[in-house]
Parts: sequence; C-alpha cells; structure tokens
Amino acid sequence: MSMQVPNSPRKMRFMPFGYKLMLTYMVFIIIPMIAIGYFSNSMYQNSIRKHTRNNIQGTITQIKDNIEYRMRDVERISDMLYNDESLIIPLKNYETGWNSYERMADIIIPKFNIAMNATGLNIAMYIFLSNETLPERYYGSFESEDPDQLERIKNTNIFHLNRIEDKVWHKNFPEEKFGLTMEWQRVERDYELGRISLLRRLVDLKYQVKPREIGFMRISLRKQELFEAIDYSKIGEGSTLWVTDEQGSILYMSGRTPDYANMDNYLIIKDSVGRQNWELTAYVPLTVMETDSARVKMFIIAICLLCLVVFTFAGMFISRYFSIRMNKVVSVLNAYREGELHKRMGYQGNDEFSEIASALNEMGQNINHLIEEVYMTQIEKKEAELESLQAQINPHFLYNTLSSISRLAKFGEIDKLQRMVLDLAKFYRLSLNEGRTLIPVSSELEQAEAYINIQRTKFGDAVTIDYDIDPAIVKYETIKLILQPFIENAFEHARMGDSLNIRIVGRLEGKRIVFKIIDNGVGMPAERIRQIFDPIEGLNTGFGIRNVHSRIQLHFGSDYGVKIGSGRGIGTTVQIVIPAREIGKVPVDRSSTS
Repeated sequence: MSMQVPNSPRKMRFMPFGYKLMLTYMVFIIIPMIAIGYFSNSMYQNSIRKHTRNNIQGTITQIKDNIEYRMRDVERISDMLYNDESLIIPLKNYETGWNSYERMADIIIPKFNIAMNATGLNIAMYIFLSNETLPERYYGSFESEDPDQLERIKNTNIFHLNRIEDKVWHKNFPEEKFGLTMEWQRVERDYELGRISLLRRLVDLKYQVKPREIGFMRISLRKQELFEAIDYSKIGEGSTLWVTDEQGSILYMSGRTPDYANMDNYLIIKDSVGRQNWELTAYVPLTVMETDSARVKMFIIAICLLCLVVFTFAGMFISRYFSIRMNKVVSVLNAYREGELHKRMGYQGNDEFSEIASALNEMGQNINHLIEEVYMTQIEKKEAELESLQAQINPHFLYNTLSSISRLAKFGEIDKLQRMVLDLAKFYRLSLNEGRTLIPVSSELEQAEAYINIQRTKFGDAVTIDYDIDPAIVKYETIKLILQPFIENAFEHARMGDSLNIRIVGRLEGKRIVFKIIDNGVGMPAERIRQIFDPIEGLNTGFGIRNVHSRIQLHFGSDYGVKIGSGRGIGTTVQIVIPAREIGKVPVDRSSTS
C-alpha cells in the first residue's frame, strides 16, 4: 500500500476537526437557544392573553346559552297556552252554574297541568282570568303565596283578573303585540323568595291586530334554577359573574364583589342574555392570566434547560465521533470474525476512512453471498429429505388399502370394492397434486375425506365421523398428507368394542391453524407417546406420526408440529399446528431449522 503525500489535494478536501466541532456547537446549541429565547419572550404574553380571553369568552357563551335555553323552555310553556285555541274558547265562554265548574275541571285545569309538566324545571304557575263566571281555584291564599307548595303538588293557582288590576307591574305591562309581548320580572314575593317570573297575557285569538286581554299568566321559578350555570369557578379563582336586568339591577351573582377602585386589574367581558337586554358580565382578575404566563415561563425555561442538556451531550458525542472511527473498523472486523457478515460500516465522508468502509462493506457482502450459496444448497438438501419422508407415507397406506380391497374381492363385495377403488383413485389424484408439496387446506380436507370414505366402506356403521371445520381456514395452505396418517391410526388402533367415533376439528387461532383428530377409543399410555417422538433404537413405533411431525418442522420450523394427549380408556386427541399462510404467499423463513 502506497503512502499518501501529506500535502496532497485529497487530504485537504475535508474540514479540519476544530472547524467541525465549532460548527456543531453553533448549530446544536447557540442558534437554537437564541431563537427559543427571542421568540418565546416576544410572543408568549400576547398569545396567553388572547388564548385566556378566548377560553373565558367561550365559557361565558356556554353559560349564556344555558340560561337562554331555560328561559326558552319556560317561554315555550307560555306559548302552549297562548296559542291553544281549545283553551281560549272555554276561557271566554260566559256560562254559569254547573257548566262553569265542568269546563274548569274537564278542560281548563288539565290544559294548565299539561303545560306545567311539559318541562323538567320546577315552576309555579298563576293564572288570572277576566271571565268571572269561572270559579277561582287555588292553594293557600293570594296574599301569602307559597310557590314551593305549587311546585310540589304540580298544580296551578287560578284567580280572577281583578286581583291584579291595581298592581303596578300589571298596569305598566307593555302594550300587547300578538305573540311577542312577554317579560321576565320580579313581582309579588319574588324578591323575598329569590324567584323570578315570566309575565304574559292571554288574549282572544280572533283579534290579532288589536289583541283583547282575557287573562294573564305568571310562571315563577327559582333564580337559582334559572341561573344555575352561573359559577365563577368556571372562569378562574377570584372572578365574578353576574346578570343584570335592563335597569342595571343585579338579578344573580356568583363570586365576590369586584374591587371597583382598581377596575384596571380586571379583564371585563360582557354578553347580552335573552330578549330583554339582560347583561351577563364577567370580571376576571388579571392575576389569572399572570398565573398562566408564569406557567408558560417555567415551561419555556424547563425546555431550554432540557435542550441545553441534550445538546451538550450531543456535542460531546459528535466531538468524540472523529476519535472513534478506527474503533468502528475494528468492530466490523470483529463482527466478521464472529460470523456476523450482515454488519456494515456506515460512514459518509471524503477521506481514507470512507474507502476503508467501502472496502469492508464490499468484502462482507461477497462473503455473505458465498455463504448464502452454500446455505441454499443445504436448503435444497432439506427439501429432498422432505420429499423422501413424504414418499414413505403413501406405500404404507397403499399396502393397507390394497389389503382391504383384496378382502372385499375375496368375499365378492363388488359394490364396496368399486367404491373403495374410486376413493383410492381420488385419494392418490389429490396426493399427487402435480408434484406440489404445498396444497390448499380444502384439498387436504378433501383428501382426508376420500380416505375416510375408504374406511367407511370397510367398517360400515361401526365408525361415525364428525366434522367441525372453521370455514375461515380454507383460504390457507398446508403441506399435504398431515391428517390422513392420524385418521388411519384411529381406525386401526383406537377401536374399543364394535363402535368408534372420530371428530375432526379445524380452527383458526390467531396466526396459526390448529387441527385436532379426537377419538373415543382405547387410548394409549404416556410411555408410548414418549416413544413415538423419542423412539428407542430398533423399535419402529409411531413412524407415521413422526413422519408428519418431521415434515411440518422441516417446512415451517420448530414452533409447529404434532402433539398427542391420551389416556387409557378415554380416547386420544392429536393436535396438529401449522402457520396460517395464505395460498401463494412467500414461504416462512426456515433458516432457524436444523
């Protein structure tokens, strides 16, 4: 290997170590820290204020919507009565005596009760009628009204209109505009009892241009229930929420009274409520925003410190990078020595180490290619062993079947002989399968059924077969002739007495297919099961079972194969496990098999 001249152009193409270290430090530490500090200090205050205001505004809107929903619910009850012609007609019908009481009991009161029960709110309803032929009906007294009692009994107090004609709130009630005029006010004992009432006339529906009053409605409910959504804690500690009417009087308040002398310390947000120019006002101390700002500051500081730590370690790592390049070469060489030929040296640059990395990678690739060729030769040898093992099954089965055919011919049972020969032909047609080892599960089941038909011809009704096959497994593939040997064993060795029941089960369990051949035969001891999978020299017990087990493991790996569970007098269960692999998919990697 020739020495390179120290002052050659090739050596001067890469950046010196000091420059790379400085550039790394600037990129990973100085520039990000300056950018984070600058943009965080210039933007976070306005962002937090805007975000907090938007959140509070959204909360105020939700509170407003909740109040208006409850108001509309009460107004809807008044609409039911206001627009009910079947109620208005009896109210303006001037008949005395029993007819008057009958109208009240059968029509008018049920109408009011239906309206009261049309809402989930607790309300007290008072009706004042101009038709004095209708009797008054009320609980308690007019002067000492008890709305809580009306709420409990779900009923309506009905009075004559003359009881309120001199009341200021009735005299000052706005002129009627058909279908529109209604007001929320605190009248009678509403102030004392913490309630508020919806006031509205009942009018003759025939006179809509100039409505004629025939009654008056007052629907009262607790302020606490109407304004339940008003809760200062929803917008921050120390905040205040209140609702004022059109005169500026406070209808409801949540939270402590704001400090009027220092209103600059509050964020004030207002929104209108309902039809009557009520106003929902929120006083939010700016300290709430400052708390959020402090949290953001702490968060930014924590992020900056974290970045400083991370970037410091990153700088240390990068600075060491140039001192450990030779260790990379040694590591790759040691890996090749230990057989890890897939390992590669990743290096990008324009110096001697890039050439070393390229040469090592190419050498590893060439050696790996040679090993793969040897490995493929071994795989082909395994395939030949697989075919050899599989070929040993058919002569054994053929010998047994031909013996049965011989017996049928000897006794002249021509029909059974014909069926057995046809099923045998079908069995071998499916077994050949154009020389393919892998076949669809459906073909394997069909082949097993052909064998069972042969045995049914031989044993008749002495053997019953039950199938329990999951249709989902037929789209997968298997190696051929994995069911027939175990069904054959059941027929040949499991019979106890004159009858035998065999159950064939096929299930999809996750990414595996599990077959089970279950019989109620004589069973077998544990020692014999052990000898099947670990035979003693010179003892050829369970050749067919081992054959299937070996073929499955040769093809799919050691995670799959055959298991047997049995007991004397209780029968035998054979479990065959193969991978669930769709037909035509890439075969399972068998590199782990021996």
